[in-house]
Amino acid sequence: MRKIVLSSAVSVALVAATLAATQTASSADPTSTGTGAVERASRAVTTTGEYVVLYETGTADDAARAAIEAAGGTVLSSNPEVGYALVRAEAGDFAEKAAAAAGLVGAAVNREIGRAPDDVADDADAIERLTAAERAAAEATAQLKSLQRKEPDAEPLAPLQWDMDAIDATAEGSHAVQPGSRKVTVGVIDTGVDGSHPDIAPNFDAEASRNFVTDIPEIDGECEVEGCVDPADVDGDGHGTHVASTIASPINDLGIAGVAPNVTLVNIRAGQDSGYFFLQPTLDALTYAANTGVDVVNMSFYVDPWLYNCQANPADSPEEQAEQRVIVQSVQRAIDYARSKGVLPVGAAGNESTDLGAPGVDTSSPDYPVDAEGNPVDARERTIDNSTCLSVPAESNGVVTVTSTGPSGRKAYYSNYGTEQADVAAPGGDAYDTPDNRVDPTGLILAAYPEDLAIANGDVDEEGEPTTPFVVRQQTEDGENAYYQYLQGTSMAAPHAAGVAALIVSEYGQNDPAHPGTLTLDPALTEALLLGTAEDVACPVPAEFTYRRVSAAGESISTATCAGPADVNGFYGQGLVNALDAVTAF
Repeated sequence: MRKIVLSSAVSVALVAATLAATQTASSADPTSTGTGAVERASRAVTTTGEYVVLYETGTADDAARAAIEAAGGTVLSSNPEVGYALVRAEAGDFAEKAAAAAGLVGAAVNREIGRAPDDVADDADAIERLTAAERAAAEATAQLKSLQRKEPDAEPLAPLQWDMDAIDATAEGSHAVQPGSRKVTVGVIDTGVDGSHPDIAPNFDAEASRNFVTDIPEIDGECEVEGCVDPADVDGDGHGTHVASTIASPINDLGIAGVAPNVTLVNIRAGQDSGYFFLQPTLDALTYAANTGVDVVNMSFYVDPWLYNCQANPADSPEEQAEQRVIVQSVQRAIDYARSKGVLPVGAAGNESTDLGAPGVDTSSPDYPVDAEGNPVDARERTIDNSTCLSVPAESNGVVTVTSTGPSGRKAYYSNYGTEQADVAAPGGDAYDTPDNRVDPTGLILAAYPEDLAIANGDVDEEGEPTTPFVVRQQTEDGENAYYQYLQGTSMAAPHAAGVAALIVSEYGQNDPAHPGTLTLDPALTEALLLGTAEDVACPVPAEFTYRRVSAAGESISTATCAGPADVNGFYGQGLVNALDAVTAF
């Protein structure tokens, strides 16, 4: 996928001219009912025999339903805004019949998409949380910085937030100029958000939050509530809570402050407790964001069961090729719809240390279904053709794709990159970005951690004390515990960019007549300002950068090659996002 790249000067000049000419016009449609995104039908807690069927552009919902029924399917719910339906079908040839039906593009099995099952999920988790061995090694070497406040108005744990220093999102930086507006909403499309966390609750809108996920005991464990649909303020994984905290933890004399500490957070849950994502809930989540006046969505996941969705890979069956085409098109359709309603989608580049412009070989797809031990049963080696294969949503059109940096500013060792794919860079953490190339927790990103998960994971003892240097505890004035954990990944980089985007809407947005009492800004303008005010970062010299990671097992060496000039290259895109520059561009 090739993206249009604007220079910083051109981007900011374009935005200035457009803002000057723009009145209070809204990109949202006040007549939209939004019923398609929230329509639900009772169904068994299983994905067997369920499909997402994509309509041809312009096909009416009733006509599409008739075509689905003629092909042997039963419509469980539909989303006419974007043009797809959730369908149950018993016949094994339903997908083939749907693809041949007039008015339908095709069908994709309603499988998990996101941060993958056991063995694949463990690989991703090993990047974000590090392996058990790496965490154990850090016990002896971690040196936490002084918790003395560096600034009079800074939060207590601000000295541990090197990431906010890197993008000038501090008490003396952007927070002093524009801390964000309550009239701006960021949707977190993730595993959920712990809305009760003391350093999230003040900015969390529980009423507007939604959970589009039904827990599946086989992968999520025993259901916590009747009906297996968790409340919309719960995070059974911790990933979404960390993301939300980075975006908008408030300034409340507790813990940390997020990039945009005054904006409103909404949980738009599409991820299972286990970290899986289904295609249909993800599409519904984007539609819900579009119809409810959300300004920015953060998408720190990639689409499974295919690491790369290919149009015609010879290693895949015709049915699998058709499924991948439906996944690409349906996600793109939902992103286009969200942008048309004023939403800027921000996504993570991925953690495979891969040049997305030359991905090479994929050996992990499809990573679902899995056997009893969690091993993908159909995974095979596939040679990836960059011109016909996409990592979704990182390479979907209209998504601001974010690569990750460490404390020194280098591209993180795990971060994907690419001259066509990278839009901007942001701090995501790098545990080995240290003078001796050994693990240091403080090189990761510190953000909120649900207390129940901290206890369940053994990261907190019976006295409430952290058992690992990867977790930090704070207490409220009432003696309530607030926990924070160190994670790394492009999942942690994306919310920094999403937070800056929210500040841009707060500073330059206008009243939204479609959603009274809120602000809106054309996503194209928000994106242009985000990219145009990013600080240029040149490729390293030499361009082939060598990463060294030292552990008890020895030294690991890997390389990544950066291409492009300082103002737009594969490692940093158009540069490192900068919150202060973004809100003082004019």
